[in-house]
This record gives sequence, C-alpha cells and structure tokens, in this order.
Amino acid sequence: MRLLDRYLFRELLTPLAYCLGGFLIFWTSYDLFTELQEMQERKLHLLDVIEYSVAMTPEFLVTILPVVLLLALLYTLTNHTRHNEITAMRAAGVSLWRLCVPYLVVGLAASVVLFWLNEWCVPRSANWADRIKTRYVQKPGDVGTQNDFRNFGFTNARDHRTWFIAEYRVKTAEMLKPQVNWTLPDGSSHRLYADRAIRITGVWTFFNAAGYSQTNASAPLLPSFQTNVLAMPEFTEKPAEIEDEIKISSYQSLRNSRRADIPLKVIYHHLRLNPNLPRADASWLLTKLYGRLAAPWTCLVVVLIAIPFGAASGRRNLFVGVAGSIFICFVYFIIQQVSLALGSAGHLPAWLAAWLPNMFFGAMGLVLTARVR
Repeated sequence: MRLLDRYLFRELLTPLAYCLGGFLIFWTSYDLFTELQEMQERKLHLLDVIEYSVAMTPEFLVTILPVVLLLALLYTLTNHTRHNEITAMRAAGVSLWRLCVPYLVVGLAASVVLFWLNEWCVPRSANWADRIKTRYVQKPGDVGTQNDFRNFGFTNARDHRTWFIAEYRVKTAEMLKPQVNWTLPDGSSHRLYADRAIRITGVWTFFNAAGYSQTNASAPLLPSFQTNVLAMPEFTEKPAEIEDEIKISSYQSLRNSRRADIPLKVIYHHLRLNPNLPRADASWLLTKLYGRLAAPWTCLVVVLIAIPFGAASGRRNLFVGVAGSIFICFVYFIIQQVSLALGSAGHLPAWLAAWLPNMFFGAMGLVLTARVR
C-alpha cells in the first residue's frame, strides 16, 4: 500500500470511528430513554439493560452506518480542501479518481458489512432483544414468548397444497388439528384431517388421520382411508418454511409500517412456494426483495456523492460537510420512500423502485466528480 493511501485511510477512519461512536451513544441513549418506562414495568436489572443495548447494536448500525460514512467522508474531504492538500496531490500528478480509491474501498467494505448485518445479525439480535425484554415479565402478544400460533393457514401453490392448522408449536414443529387439501395432476382433490402431526426423520407423520377424495369438482367427497399413523413423504414443506410463512403473514399485517422489513431468506421461501402471487402481493414482496439487495450499496453510493461535494476546490468551513450530509440524507430518504411506495403499489417495476435512489445519486456523483476542477 502506498504512503498516500495509508494517509488517506487514516484521515478517513479516525473521524469515521468518532462519528460511529458518537451516533451509537446517541442512538442507544435515545432508545433507552424511550423504553425506560417499559423496562421498569418488565423489572429489568442494570445488567439486563446493558445486554439489551448490546443486542440492539446491530440494528442501530444498519440505520446509522451510511449516514456516519457520509458525514465522516464530507468532513475529511472538506478538511483536505481547506488545507489545499487535494490541490497539492493533483498538482503532483495524482488524479482525483486515484485519490478516491481508498474511499471507494471503504465504501465497498461498508456495503458488505451492512449486508451481513442486515441479513444475519439483525434478525438474531432482534430475537435476542425480545427474549431479554420478556425475561421476567411477559405480556400478551410478546414476540419473544410466542411459541404457539393458532388458526393459521398457508398455501403451497407450487405443489397445489393448502394447509389449515388449529395450533402450530414452533419449538417442536408440532401441529394440532391439521387439515391439508391438495390436488393431483389428474384433477382429483384430496383432503386429510388428523388430530396431530409432527415431522419424524424428515417426514410429516399424522396421527388419527382420515382422508377424503373426489374425482372432480362436481363429484361427491368420499372417505378414502382412516388410520392411526400416516407418513406423508410427498408433503415437502419444512418447518423453516412454515415458520417463514408465519412471518410473512405478520409482515403483511404491517405492510404500511417500516417494521415490515423481511429477510431475503423469508422472501425467497415464500416466492418458491407461491410462484404466481396476485399482482398486488407480488409487487409489494418483490419491492421488499430488491430493496433488501439495494440497501447495502447505499454505503458505496454515499462515497460517490460525497466526493464532488467535499473535494471541490476552495476554502470552506468544516460545518459545510455537516450541512451537506444532512441535506443529502434528507433528499435521498425522500426519493427512496417515494420510489418504494410506487414500487409496492405496482406503478414502477420492483427492481427499478428499489434501485432508483442508488442509480440516481450514484450517476449524479460520477457526473459531478468528472466536472470537479
């Protein structure tokens, strides 16, 4: 690594660390103050509060990392510009694009970290935080204590099966009073009723089961079998897929809420089971899918947009970087929310709605950087 690269890295990483620490302290303090009354009601101790703050850290990082990177980069570039360092580097024959390489590397690394946090850490840390909050006092509807789901149903359109479950126990993957309806390629319909079902060695096994069938829609429904134990290896739905369907149902009830962020794994399982969703559901879900893929690249986009704002020649106050970051974040947020709303409503293709803010700001950053003198 060249001496110049090490210098640029050091000058960026130092304010980045300070900004990250400051934002984390502010965000954690704000969250604790807003949750203070509930924590008292749930009788959490000091160590529980500290553990809860640690559990919420990945979620905070996902929210603040692009903003922190933008603020630190604008601060660093503005500081370089005020002391004519960028002018001196360019006069020595180093192009602006070459100067940007360390910043682009940091932006790419931050995008990878953000994707990893969003898809792997945040879902697990959210469950951990819920378990901490319900450690001593449980309330009705607490996610952390909800192990049983009642009167739940889902459709596996891929295999033409519909499940209705009176009660599903997540920890044991046990069903009470399950009913399964399915259709075979010959047009015949079948129904299966049972008192209980559990997955044994990878096969759904039904107890006290009774089956009914009809050759076509106009034919009567006739009993076909009744048995104490029935193994159905053709039922390929896995417990993880059933739990993902439960999550999808809860997310759909929060469709207009920011909380309805769905991990890629859950979206993938749902689309695999339901390849022909209604247009409204497909638009909403695909927008969520592409949005999850596009979100981490915000870190790289903020690098592209910060370079022309911070590297332009002239002596400026350091607070210009702060004001610039606030303005850019505001405009980006407005465009992102409008674009995602249009995609969820089906007025824009899902991929375009998710990627439009990144494409717009990324292209604008490249054009403005090329015009920097």
